[in-house]
Amino acid sequence: MSTQGEARDPIDPALRPVRWRTAMERALYGPDGFYVRPGGPGPAGHFRTSVHASPLYARAVARLLLWVDEQLGLPEELDLVDVGAGRGELLSGVLAALPPETAARVRPYGVERAGRPQGLDPRIRWVQEPPGGTRGLLFANEWLDNVPLDLAENGRYVEVARDGTQSEGGPVDGRDRAWLERWWPGAGPAEIGRPRDEAWAAAVATVERGLAVAVDYAHTRDTRPPYGTLTGFRAGREVPPVPDGSCDVTAHVALDACAGPGAALLTQREALRALGVSGSRPALALASTDPAAYVRALSAAGEAAELTARGGLGDFGWLIQPVGIGDWPPQ
Repeated sequence: MSTQGEARDPIDPALRPVRWRTAMERALYGPDGFYVRPGGPGPAGHFRTSVHASPLYARAVARLLLWVDEQLGLPEELDLVDVGAGRGELLSGVLAALPPETAARVRPYGVERAGRPQGLDPRIRWVQEPPGGTRGLLFANEWLDNVPLDLAENGRYVEVARDGTQSEGGPVDGRDRAWLERWWPGAGPAEIGRPRDEAWAAAVATVERGLAVAVDYAHTRDTRPPYGTLTGFRAGREVPPVPDGSCDVTAHVALDACAGPGAALLTQREALRALGVSGSRPALALASTDPAAYVRALSAAGEAAELTARGGLGDFGWLIQPVGIGDWPPQ
C-alpha cells in the first residue's frame, strides 16, 4: 500500500524505454525470446540464409575444413564449431559432405542459446559457448548480426519501448564514444558495434590453432549506411524492428572493426569461388551425352549463382582469421 505523498510511476516497467542493446537482448534471448522460444521453427522459418539456399554452401565449408585439416597435419581429432548454429543445419550438411574417414575424426559443436533440436545427429555436441582449445574450424554464419548493440544519434543513445517507439537517451560515453569516433564518425544514426567486436574476439580466443570465419551482412568504414541497417524479420518478410519477441531484430556488422591482426576480409562471392562454387552453366554438349547429369549441373549452377550474386548473398562479408596456420585463401 502506498503512503500519502508517495510518487507512483504510471508506466509499466516492462514498457519503459531502454537502450537498444538491452531491448534486443530481451527480445531475442530473454524468457520466451525470439531465438530461444521452445517449439519454434528456428531461423529457417523466418528468413533464408546461405545454409538454407543450397547444399553447395555446406559442401564449400566442408572443403574449407579439409584445408584446415591439412594445415593441422591431419590430427586424430578435428574440431568444427558452428557459432549461431540455428537448428544444426550447417553442421549436418558439412558432416554429410565430408569423406567418411574425415567425418569420423571430426568433433562437431553447435553453439546456440536455444535448446538442442529434436532429432539432431547424436555426434553433434550442443553447447551455449564455444569450447576452449579448439583445433580446427570455428565458423559463424549470420551470428554477429544478432549480437545486441546500442544505437546512437547526435551523440546520444537511442532508447526504445517494447512497442518500438524510440526516444532520445543519455549522452554516449566511454568506450562506446571512442568506438564511434574511430569506426562510425558523424552525427547521424549509428549502430555501435563494440559488442560485436568483443563477441568475435572472445570466439577467436577459443581457437588454439586453426581458422575462425565470420560471415554476415557487412559494411566497412567507407561504406557505413547513412541511416543505419536495423530491421526485423518474421515469416520470411522484412518488418519493423519491434523488440517485443515477435520478430528477429538484426543489424548489419561492421566487420572491419571486428577484424584482428592478420585477418582478411572477402566478399562471399570471392570466398565461395576460392572454394570451387561457380555459377557457370554446364557445357551444352552434356545435354546430349548425359541429359540427367546436365540437369543436375544446371540446377547446381543456379544455386551457385544465388550464393554468389551481386546485390544479394554474394555481397556478404567473410572475415577470415587464421590462428597458428597459413593464410586462406592461399596465395
